[in-house]
Amino acid sequence: MLFKNGFKVFDLHAHLPYQWPWAARNEFIELHKAERNERMRLTWDFPNQPDSEEEASRPLVDRWIDELDRHQIGGINFLTAWSNDDLAAQIQQYPDRMTGFAHHSIEEPNAAEELQRAVDELGLKGYKLFGPLVELPFHDPKLTPVWRFLAERKLPVLIHFGLLGHTGGIAQHLNINPLAIFNVAREYPEIPFIIPHFGAGYFQELLHLCWSCPNVHIDTSGSNQWIRWSPYELTLETLFRKTYELIGPERILFGTDSSAFPRGFVNRYLQDQVRVTRDLRFSETDIELIFGNNARKLLNINQPTYVSGGEKR
Repeated sequence: MLFKNGFKVFDLHAHLPYQWPWAARNEFIELHKAERNERMRLTWDFPNQPDSEEEASRPLVDRWIDELDRHQIGGINFLTAWSNDDLAAQIQQYPDRMTGFAHHSIEEPNAAEELQRAVDELGLKGYKLFGPLVELPFHDPKLTPVWRFLAERKLPVLIHFGLLGHTGGIAQHLNINPLAIFNVAREYPEIPFIIPHFGAGYFQELLHLCWSCPNVHIDTSGSNQWIRWSPYELTLETLFRKTYELIGPERILFGTDSSAFPRGFVNRYLQDQVRVTRDLRFSETDIELIFGNNARKLLNINQPTYVSGGEKR
């Protein structure tokens, strides 16, 4: 067992199936992508066999509940699905274990209205955006209604900055740098901003953003293989240590970026991250904050908050 006294992890960052509009597709790219995917499968020991017909025919959320139980995970937050309605319809079958964020274009004329509907009618807990898919600067007045709604409700928004996708993905864009949200984050301190994957190639810029804006949180999700493309030496231990030194444990949120089956919940990411925090001698209370309690507080969910010593609040 990774944790003491029955502590249950909450995974802030997972995905139900959704469209990937940014992926370049041609024979050359697909060849290199296949080679990279196979290296990653071997590196992380991902399943090599497709789902059986019986498994593939089962409801997706039922399979996720089995995954959570198998790995003793308390709850999971999905950031995407085919639509906000699709996500809400799936997670409402297990409201004590699953939450979700709205995900739709912030540039749509009715983006704020759709966000309010997703929150008030569908019960979603926040908003998910991909920075490199937003063509306007985040401080453009056209986007103000969305920021005002999020600020009024104190709702979190998770924005993916940095490298997006795999081979053929996005490596350059107006909104690829986390500092692209600086003006908005400073203007709306009521909004908890969550930046995943330690900035996905923009770690220094993310630390600068966190230094200035105490409403910015860092999400640890994914394999974080972007560190291999960093010009300076980085490790998962370095990411955790530097982040902890600057912002403390209360603004660090665990996630896996788990998505499709047969891979399911990526327990290897959880194991590696817990190992690093223990190697760094984080206290048990700080570990519990990072791996679940911070997310429970931020999302205002009804799961019990676990505290060191086994007590639940």
